[in-house]
Amino acid sequence: MGQNDLMGTAEDFADQFLRVTKQYLPHVARLCLISTFLEDGVRMWFQWSEQRDYIDGTWSCGYLLASCFVLLNLLGQLTGCILVLSRNFVQYACFGLFGIIALQTIAYSILWDLKFLMRNLALGGGLLLLLAESRSEGKSMFAGVPTMRESSPKQYMQLGGRVLLVLMFMTLLHFDASFFSILQNIVGTALMILVAIGFKTKLAALTLVVWLFAINVYFNAFWTIPVYKPMHDFLKYDFFQTMSVIGGLLLVVALGPGGVSMDEKKKEW
Repeated sequence: MGQNDLMGTAEDFADQFLRVTKQYLPHVARLCLISTFLEDGVRMWFQWSEQRDYIDGTWSCGYLLASCFVLLNLLGQLTGCILVLSRNFVQYACFGLFGIIALQTIAYSILWDLKFLMRNLALGGGLLLLLAESRSEGKSMFAGVPTMRESSPKQYMQLGGRVLLVLMFMTLLHFDASFFSILQNIVGTALMILVAIGFKTKLAALTLVVWLFAINVYFNAFWTIPVYKPMHDFLKYDFFQTMSVIGGLLLVVALGPGGVSMDEKKKEW
């Protein structure tokens, strides 16, 4: 009974938090979600020559093509961020940012690095949730395709987004025998499963937001590293990618898990 009371209290707190922040949470979620694209677009401007030389050196494509790659990344990411934040052509912005993720995955050989690949997929999950949020209930992006319900495409986008988001947490698991690591792995895995299947979703997602934000500030404190050191850029990259996943989780908190979830099925039972 005590466990049920504790869970009930936690759910009441999550509901109260959602009521208080209802007007602001989606805006904060979108800002967090696009933060990694915003930072990367700005970095392309300030590190133009370094990025161009890296692409040219890796692919031997010449300065012209390498410069076009950097320009495409700069304009594509900054334009996408502006459209998302201004709530204009959000679906096109999401598709453009999906393209940027795919392009960078190939260009920077992320495809062969499991950790970075999983983080990019998690970032794609956040965009999928943003795409679902932008899609009005009455319109289908897949016109002409028969569905069980009008909102089915949106529901499956939310499911896909939730499942991809949890990939970020798989990169944070620590395989050592310390008590803290074991506890962190057990709790983190349980919360990941809850978000993926959509059970107690808002509470689980909100808990993951708090946990991930704390880990992010502690482990990716790039502001403590001098700018000229390579570790500064690595930590900065990780920090903003993690903030984007936090944005995706905040969208889950704000919008709920969608129709394809245990929470939704419970209402029918």
